[in-house]
Amino acid sequence: MIAFASRTGNVRYIVSRLRLPAIEISDGLKLSEPFLLFTYTDGLGDVPRAVTQFMERNGALCRGVIASGNSNFGHLVFGGAGDAVARQWRVPLVRKIDLRGFAEDYEEIRRYYERCFREERKSDEVLLEVK
Repeated sequence: MIAFASRTGNVRYIVSRLRLPAIEISDGLKLSEPFLLFTYTDGLGDVPRAVTQFMERNGALCRGVIASGNSNFGHLVFGGAGDAVARQWRVPLVRKIDLRGFAEDYEEIRRYYERCFREERKSDEVLLEVK
């Protein structure tokens, strides 16, 4: 699943184009399954407050982060929310996307998602076989 936050609509648009299971982050959302986080970047490279609060409740289930941003603000802050989440929660930074991104961005996200969650399913199957 993809858990996402969108302020301007760019992230929501990309998620709709990915056609993968997704849920928009809302106040108090608590997940019970692993997810890929997709967030926008606030200010000059900051993690949005709602995303920080969401990660405090759900960060243990996060399998990677995608960040959207605007490269016009400079490469040092572009997609900075992704860098910060990856560092704090020790998850892979899957991709930084400029505004609505490009087809190759979408394909890379799909590939990562399939690899990541295929491995999750295999781990679950092994645990079931052991029991």
